Amino acid sequence: MPHHASRRLLGRTRELEALDRLLRDVRDGRSRVLVLRGEAGVGKSALLAHLAERAAPLPTVHAAGVEAESDFAYSALQRLCAPLLSHLDRLPPVQQDALRVAFGLSAGNPPEMLLVGLAVLGLLAEAAAESPLVCLVDDAQCLDLMSQRILAFVGRRLEAESVALVFAERTSGGQGTEGFAGLPDLTVRGLADDDARALLDGALAAPVDSRVRDRIVAETGGNPLALLELPRDLSPAELAFGLGGPGAGPLASRVEDGFRRRVEALPADTRALLLVAALEPVGDAPLLWRALRLLGIGTEAAAPAEAADLLTLGAPVRFRHPLVRSAVWRGADASALRAAHRALAEATDAVRDPDRRAWHRAHAAVGPDEQVAAALERSADRALARGGRAAAAAFLERACALTPDPKERARRALAAAAAHLAAAVPDRVPDLVAAAELGPLDPLQSADASRLRAKASSMTHPGLGAVQPLLDAAARLAALDPAAARETCLAAFGAAIWAGRHDAGGLRRAAAAARDLPPGDETAGVFLGALVTWTTDGPVAAFPLLARALRSLTHDEDLAVLWPAANAAVELGDLQAWLDITGRAVRFARTTGTLSVLSTALPYRAASLVYTGRFAEARDLLDETPAVAEAAGMATHLVSTSLLHAHQGRERSALEVIGAMEREGDQRGLGRLNAMAACARAVLHNGLGNYASAMDAALRGGEYQDLVVHHWTCGELVEAASRAGHPAVAARARERLADWGRAGTPWALGAQAVADALTGAPERAEDHYREGLDHFTRGGLGVFEARTRLLFGEWLRRQNRRARARDELRAAHAAASAMGMAAYAERARRELLATGETVRARTPGPQVLTAQEARIARLAATGHPNADIGAQLFLSPRTVEWHLRKVFAKLGVSSRREIEGALAAR
Repeated sequence: MPHHASRRLLGRTRELEALDRLLRDVRDGRSRVLVLRGEAGVGKSALLAHLAERAAPLPTVHAAGVEAESDFAYSALQRLCAPLLSHLDRLPPVQQDALRVAFGLSAGNPPEMLLVGLAVLGLLAEAAAESPLVCLVDDAQCLDLMSQRILAFVGRRLEAESVALVFAERTSGGQGTEGFAGLPDLTVRGLADDDARALLDGALAAPVDSRVRDRIVAETGGNPLALLELPRDLSPAELAFGLGGPGAGPLASRVEDGFRRRVEALPADTRALLLVAALEPVGDAPLLWRALRLLGIGTEAAAPAEAADLLTLGAPVRFRHPLVRSAVWRGADASALRAAHRALAEATDAVRDPDRRAWHRAHAAVGPDEQVAAALERSADRALARGGRAAAAAFLERACALTPDPKERARRALAAAAAHLAAAVPDRVPDLVAAAELGPLDPLQSADASRLRAKASSMTHPGLGAVQPLLDAAARLAALDPAAARETCLAAFGAAIWAGRHDAGGLRRAAAAARDLPPGDETAGVFLGALVTWTTDGPVAAFPLLARALRSLTHDEDLAVLWPAANAAVELGDLQAWLDITGRAVRFARTTGTLSVLSTALPYRAASLVYTGRFAEARDLLDETPAVAEAAGMATHLVSTSLLHAHQGRERSALEVIGAMEREGDQRGLGRLNAMAACARAVLHNGLGNYASAMDAALRGGEYQDLVVHHWTCGELVEAASRAGHPAVAARARERLADWGRAGTPWALGAQAVADALTGAPERAEDHYREGLDHFTRGGLGVFEARTRLLFGEWLRRQNRRARARDELRAAHAAASAMGMAAYAERARRELLATGETVRARTPGPQVLTAQEARIARLAATGHPNADIGAQLFLSPRTVEWHLRKVFAKLGVSSRREIEGALAAR
């Protein structure tokens, strides 16, 4: 370690050791991510500078968040990646295109955030293939939203690429931004007292009493910038009572006030120079001088700022500390700000950088200005073309404020509201819709305003209370845009289904509203008609319509209908359709990077795999959910996770997830979560043999006819009630399952047959069990095939047909054990013991492969190349290769062709 770096960072032994460990790991081939968190002035930027020195000669790239630039999508990300774009052609073409469009280097379809994230991950990995790479991001709390989300995504997926990604994030009240939550972090605190005193002694112009010095150290909390800056302009007499006093504010504000006082003491031209530099976030020196020439300010104005240690003029222009920039910015009056923005707008190339020019013109405007507003709207269009929905919303919102014509202002306000909704930021929508409604709106715009308000409300508060506003909006759209009305009414149905028992009349209100709409043959209209029939005439009457709706889906279908399609398949008991729909949705979302589809498709797909008995694949998909944290689905991953754990018989973890579902259902008015929680409880307790508890849970789950869930709970209730000694309860549930059997699918017919076996005449039980097994086997329902063999074996044993019982129980035990249904396997083992057969409890061997390695091994065994595996698992191809080398070593194979056999042998 260079000694000069250590001396400059007084009292930072702990932090320097952590950074040195990080560099060692990266040089050894591992990736490391670290967020340095601390208050303003505590030394985070100095630690980044130290890391850059220590990393030499490794390639190092830098970026910093700037508050004034936070509305420009991908701005910080583009600065970080710009030196690495020579590696772009090594990425898969779809990722190359996504990054070029996002950075405005070429035209194309707006890329989804997930695809851009995978492209950046791959770019860093390719850049690090030649030499370990160090990426430093300062002032991360000021990054634009897209840069923040993508860098956080990349930080969670880096593994074996030899990349260091280090953020410095200013905290407020000890809290950082949500975007980087969960990443490895290091809190940077104030200096220890002895180090703080030593730093203070070097900053004081004259000695002060030791008690005053101790008070200054205590008041600053050892903050290095505060120790250096706050005493700077105070005389010994003024320092006699320390730095505090009546009305002393937060430390960062006091430091910023100190900088502001120093700025105010400078000549007018120097202050203007600092203000222009503060408003030009990139630090573009030629642009700065062009703007200053327009203001009549020469190069000599820079000398006082540099002498005051506030600014360094170079390429790029740098402020001594971000608090200097904010002090200059916040301390300027409105007229000075407008003049600086006007000069920057005129100095900015209208062809090369039209968006920043429009932004500066907007801030230079004194009042409404249609030309500026139109330019901002064009900037919004360009932001949308790059996938920057949040940036487009910001441009449109500013355009709205500058629009003189009331009609145009209302139109732009609605466009801004729609952009915020598309960016998953619904909080701004009500105010913008209210602003639009102040201006003249035509009937269609007025109806659209209602739709935007209702959708924003349903995103913020789904379930209870979300149904009626959507129905009102659909009614207003009915005569104006029937297709939009049907789509909105379908959204209301979705809200009513999620509200469930918490809004018992919601479905009927939705059905009544839908019947008043013109019918439509588009997919949303077909599903809407099926749901209306399901609600008003019952499930049996709806079965043909649901089947027709599923047949209407094509491979090119808009996957906005994923939720009703998946629910229709399960309501019919058509597992193959469920698998097909969710499989297509996941493939589409992965290929296009469509996060909004993937966030729903992953848990839906996982649930479908649970019923086939493919638990490992289901777990793989559920493990991906943290990488799509912006998921639009309402806690659907909890449903799938609870079903998986319940079927596995993992009592503790299942009850934890089920409890979380029940709490969320009650708190947010999501009755469907309560119903699914009850169903999962019934599955868990049936497996454990707690039949009374299973019956109570199934009865609670069936108190309201939730779409899909009512069939599942009936099946669990028949088994639980018949085994708990309540034949009348079991018989009533069996009658409802008989209705389901009229769907004619293997799942429905198998459930009906098993219910008949449990509740019907004993002399017909064997035929019913065999019939159920035939249906479940034909339908690929591995979970129910194993459970039915167990029930059949238990019945045979009670009939004293021990030899025949052993055959079924052995098969049930083997199947349940292979799938990981531990509780059901244990039930089968106990029954086998009761037949006189000795069976040892199956104890799992040591886990040879980690979960990640197992997922990669399964994909590699089925022929997926590294790039495809990386895209599916959100890993770089180099990390996939690193894992595969370990898989080969652990399995004792030398090629991908051997993996499948090795996995089967395990």
